[in-house]
Amino acid sequence: MATRDEILDIHTMCACSHTRMAARAVTRFYDDALRPAGLKGTQFVLLAAIEADEAGSITDLADRIEIERTTLVRNLQLLRKDGLVLPEKGVNGRRKPTLTEKGREALDAALPLWRTAQSEIERRLGYGSWQVTRRRLGELRKAVG
Repeated sequence: MATRDEILDIHTMCACSHTRMAARAVTRFYDDALRPAGLKGTQFVLLAAIEADEAGSITDLADRIEIERTTLVRNLQLLRKDGLVLPEKGVNGRRKPTLTEKGREALDAALPLWRTAQSEIERRLGYGSWQVTRRRLGELRKAVG
């Protein structure tokens, strides 16, 4: 049976626990910031990734933003229901999402709100600390990927 100290180590040392807590806090921060544009942080990031038009298919997009394909498909269905994205034929006839005019307008409305939120994160952490954090998060993804 696990000791109390071993159980407490889960709360104090677990990378999964700490990264999930941080992710939830950051998500709430961006959701609050983007609320006036009618978007959540996850929707904004997805719209931006689609608009960057670097993915030839849904699978390519899932790989690019490191999300499970099935989760991406569910998110795209919600964006499609809201009239923000439409499927289009991509590479080799595979479907890829594209922004509708309404989707571009939502992205444009959210962009200054995102910039303000991003600047606030950088101010609170310090720009140098944010750069180190961003790099270290990338290293963590590679270490476990």
